[in-house]
Amino acid sequence: MYSGIATGHFLPLLLLSAAPVFIAGLLEDLTKRVTPLMRLLAAFVSALLAIALLGAFLTRLAVPGIDYLLLSMPWAAMLLTMFAVGGVCHAVNIIDGYNGLMGGVSLLILGALAYVAFKVGDQNVLLACLALAGGVAGFLMWNFPRGMIFAGDAGAYFVGFMLAELSVLLVSHNPGRVSPWFPMLLMIYPVFETVFTIYRRKRRKAAAGLPDSMHFHQIVYKRLVRWMVGSVEAKHLTDRNSLTAPYLWGVGLFSVIPAMLFWQHEWVLQLGCLLFVLLYVWLYRRIVRFRSPRWMVLRKARCDARCHVRRPPHKP
Repeated sequence: MYSGIATGHFLPLLLLSAAPVFIAGLLEDLTKRVTPLMRLLAAFVSALLAIALLGAFLTRLAVPGIDYLLLSMPWAAMLLTMFAVGGVCHAVNIIDGYNGLMGGVSLLILGALAYVAFKVGDQNVLLACLALAGGVAGFLMWNFPRGMIFAGDAGAYFVGFMLAELSVLLVSHNPGRVSPWFPMLLMIYPVFETVFTIYRRKRRKAAAGLPDSMHFHQIVYKRLVRWMVGSVEAKHLTDRNSLTAPYLWGVGLFSVIPAMLFWQHEWVLQLGCLLFVLLYVWLYRRIVRFRSPRWMVLRKARCDARCHVRRPPHKP
């Protein structure tokens, strides 16, 4: 375990590193004038602070050739780490779309990080994971299922930064013990959601930073969760919103569980990343083409004087 930082100093330094990206997100929440590029640059600044204060940068990816480059040129390792941390911040913000989605997925990831930190005896990362998990759990109680509070860009970028940095610290401060592919598989859902979004927008010749309505969680909401379809009551719309998150928690478990079981076995983790990508693309294509597996489609209809439900035509 890396012992260069006292336990009492670790968390304050980590929170200090998170300040730029949190402030950028908060300003966006308050003013709506902080562009995605500015928030990404703030994430880079936070990652640079973590490198300076905590020594948090990756020198190994378990990829031949790249590892030699990272070891021989520390500046390249730092740039890679900054890019990775900024990408995870943006990825977590993307999945912050429905009640309980970001919070639930983050809790799963934090549980896995805490488990591995305990296994390798990394007390700093373990305590930070437990502290953040407590905060996210408290937020989740009010966010899911009724949506009484929301994370906003400040909360999503802060949680994303913490997940990224705790992953980097766990790998970089325990060399040879924790595979760098462990956090990659652990966070493959939000990360690949971002990569796939960029791919979709490039195919449509749309700007990569513009919002759209075709994220995985959005098509799950529109085409799988058919709760109170056509209802005009806010309560029914909230129910439908909240039923979206458990679908994506299940998707997240497809990566979190194998990552926890095989956190030291790089080829298994790499295979897990590949299988998750194939599963994601297959499910996405099926849902978009209105060919969702029947067992995945949730239907429940109730109707009273204020609720009119449109039923799909019967198909022989």
